[in-house]
Amino acid sequence: MSGLEFLQGMRDGLLPPPPIAGLIGMRLVEVDVGKVVFESEPDESVYNPIGLVHGGLVCTLADSVTGCAVHSTLEAGYGYTSIDINVSYLRAVTANSGTLRATGLITRPGRRVAFASAEIVDGFGKVVATATSSCLVMAPAG
Repeated sequence: MSGLEFLQGMRDGLLPPPPIAGLIGMRLVEVDVGKVVFESEPDESVYNPIGLVHGGLVCTLADSVTGCAVHSTLEAGYGYTSIDINVSYLRAVTANSGTLRATGLITRPGRRVAFASAEIVDGFGKVVATATSSCLVMAPAG
């Protein structure tokens, strides 16, 4: 199946989410060609030593939505992997920040490398982070 069909299957509960989704309470809520949206509700279990949501959770959301935005454009049999990600943290996140909503958009599809961006907003609609990423596109073996 195509990347879009695969992600639609996950969104609709026909395919299981990846294990990381259960670990951080991340769920796929929207998917279209070149766009995906994940949500997560952080709690104190993901706090760092200074009492804030660890930046790794926000980075994981950004990496997930940028990678899946790329995935949504791929034909059946093609894969991808992140080459890099650059995250800009703009606002602290706590358990009181509400549901985080991460949106990933393809900015430049490619046959070998694709580029995507992410924006993560809190439950009050305030942008807490932005990110850019590039992904290596892998053709089917054979």
